[in-house]
Amino acid sequence: MKKTIITVVVIVAIVALLVLPKLYKGQQKAAPATGSNPATQVLSVDATVIKAVAFDKKLVVTGSILANESVELKAEVSGKIQKIYFTEGQFVKKGDLLLKIDDDELVAQLDKQKANKKLNEDNEFRQRKLLEKEAISQEEYDNALNRLKTTEADIRLLGAQLAKTSIRAPFNGYIGFRYVSEGAFISSSLVIATLFNLDPAKIEFSIPAKHAARVSVQSKIYFTIESDTTQYSGLVYAVEPQIEASTRTLKIRAQTPNPNRKMLPGQYVSIQLVLEHLENAIMVPTEAVVPQQDGSKVFIVKNGLAAESLVSPGERTDRTLEILRGVNVGDTVLTSGILQLKAGMKVNVTRIN
Repeated sequence: MKKTIITVVVIVAIVALLVLPKLYKGQQKAAPATGSNPATQVLSVDATVIKAVAFDKKLVVTGSILANESVELKAEVSGKIQKIYFTEGQFVKKGDLLLKIDDDELVAQLDKQKANKKLNEDNEFRQRKLLEKEAISQEEYDNALNRLKTTEADIRLLGAQLAKTSIRAPFNGYIGFRYVSEGAFISSSLVIATLFNLDPAKIEFSIPAKHAARVSVQSKIYFTIESDTTQYSGLVYAVEPQIEASTRTLKIRAQTPNPNRKMLPGQYVSIQLVLEHLENAIMVPTEAVVPQQDGSKVFIVKNGLAAESLVSPGERTDRTLEILRGVNVGDTVLTSGILQLKAGMKVNVTRIN
């Protein structure tokens, strides 16, 4: 029995050795050769038909938010703080009284000069009448007139000094933190608080000097601020008239509405500056472009066959690439199966995006 089993196994092995090689050769003949003619192969692909679209060429840079106006509030005269009329963070209007410095001494001096003025006016009147009668010399009258004018000048001076004891808001805005208290003695070097006007907001940024000729007043920008995915827009209102020598960059400022005060001075912003607007740009999906040693190419469909076309790429976006030369409006560009495609291969476009 054991010998019979061994005999059967040997016979099966011999048959297998004789039959399997023939089956393998048959499969090789049935399978297409690796280097077969591309024209005999058909590949199912996706494609897109090129259309002329509007496109903004943008430069991505970073910048920061500035207040529309900001000023450190300081006293013009020294003295003791009599009263503070604002609270931190408060909105104030232009001309609102913010702080009052003690002015008792100046008021007393002003009252004194006003009394002197009345006396000098009476004296000048009498001297003028006497001069008309030639009872006094011209010099005596001139001295009386000079005393009157000097007193009037002193009154104006004291009035100006009194006005400086009242610190008022120079423009509409929000008051920051204050650094003084009532009763404190302040001088012109001490910062009382900072006043900010936040609407509109200013955006300051720099671009490489090579793009200087492509930027002008009214150029448009798009930007996002920290911790906010909302895209805002603004317009360039000023361009620095010189290139920064150390960095070879050009400084630019833009403005944008800020009615809700979402944008605060000092915030970091990511900016897209529109360098050029094109009405009829040719854009293709980035996956359709094949980089190669001597440039880039795309595959287009001609009479059901894939054809290579060398292209000159331009600006890039997240999903598309501008094509300057190599394809035309109406061409069907293949967007899938790029690695399997060869020039002259038959293609079956199953989806057009």
